[in-house]
Amino acid sequence: MIPPQIPRATLLAFLALFAACAFAQQPANPNASALQVHLGGGYEALKQEQYETAEKEFRAALAIDPNLAMRARFPLAVALFEQHKFADARQELQTVRQATGEQSGISYYLGRIDLDEHNYKGAIENLTKAASHPPFPDTAFYLGLAYVKDGSDAEAETWLKKAIQLNPDDSRAEYELATLYRKAGRQEDANQIFQQAKEAKARSDKQSQLKFQCGQALDRGALASAAPLCDQLYDPNDVDQLTSLGILYGQHGYLEQALKPLQRAAELAPQSPQMQYNLAFTYFQLKRFDDARKPLAGAIQRWPDLFPLNALYGTVLWDLGEVPSAYDALHHAHELNAQDASTTALLYQCTLTLASRSESAGDHSKALFYLQQAAELNPKLPEPHQQMAAIYKRMGRPEQAKAEEQKAAALLQ
Repeated sequence: MIPPQIPRATLLAFLALFAACAFAQQPANPNASALQVHLGGGYEALKQEQYETAEKEFRAALAIDPNLAMRARFPLAVALFEQHKFADARQELQTVRQATGEQSGISYYLGRIDLDEHNYKGAIENLTKAASHPPFPDTAFYLGLAYVKDGSDAEAETWLKKAIQLNPDDSRAEYELATLYRKAGRQEDANQIFQQAKEAKARSDKQSQLKFQCGQALDRGALASAAPLCDQLYDPNDVDQLTSLGILYGQHGYLEQALKPLQRAAELAPQSPQMQYNLAFTYFQLKRFDDARKPLAGAIQRWPDLFPLNALYGTVLWDLGEVPSAYDALHHAHELNAQDASTTALLYQCTLTLASRSESAGDHSKALFYLQQAAELNPKLPEPHQQMAAIYKRMGRPEQAKAEEQKAAALLQ
């Protein structure tokens, strides 16, 4: 089997992008909370490359709602593909295609399966469809490889050249193209490609050394002397280089310096939620909350089921004083990952604040709704029960007031 080379951040972005396309079309489900837990767990497992766990989570989501073609069935197919369960993956992908029509990601994975199963005509057909709107940087490489295996040398050369142009650091395309030239007796062309690969490796080695030296210089805390060295890493057209530079500056506390490369990376890769998150988180650390909101707001619309985006977005909105909107984002983040303590703690504060506002507005039922949620979020604290007891007294419901007072008293002991 050809080793997969898909960057996992890109994979996750693509899966979540399709989730967003279907999100608004899904009808309300009475088991929505459990559904979100399984979807969130599935996406997180994919991110961690825990494909067996991802398969279980997405199957559980589909058991609740079998109509989740792009939100659950497509990522299930990816998890199956990564486990080399190609027959099962193909079946799920074909089911999704029937439900949604042609999608470049579906064609990509069907083409990859065809290629692995030596169905080169099928691989060419599917990967050609995918290449019209390539979902991954290596789409052109696999199409070129399919043409190589099919014996279509001219088409193979075209797509392998395109693969090198799109992804210069992918040495696989260079190797296949040089091999193709050698087979055709074009030794001079083959030598030129091998030389290009050698030069690319030298550039990569130099960049790795620069990253190491930049990190060392920043460790010494001398920004004035480190910046000229580190800024050699700035390449306005290389997302990976820009991200590495931004993260290096950010990890050492130089957040203003991190902004320029991260801003450019986010411009170059609007399809990547990780790029938008990196930029927003840096703004957040700088307490530029309104600037942080902008990349997050767009990202949330496209990728509604990603926990990190929802958690950070809720935190930013809280700091902006937009409590109802913060509550919505944090509540959804908590549905996706109930184990995250910081999100739970901030959601607890949101519910208490909204309860107080509702009570001030004379809406007792809504205040009780929020306070009950707060009690469930942190069952060890007496405050929600104390406030519920006070509300029940004002409503003339002494039995409920007494019950809440007893719960609060027990927690105070």
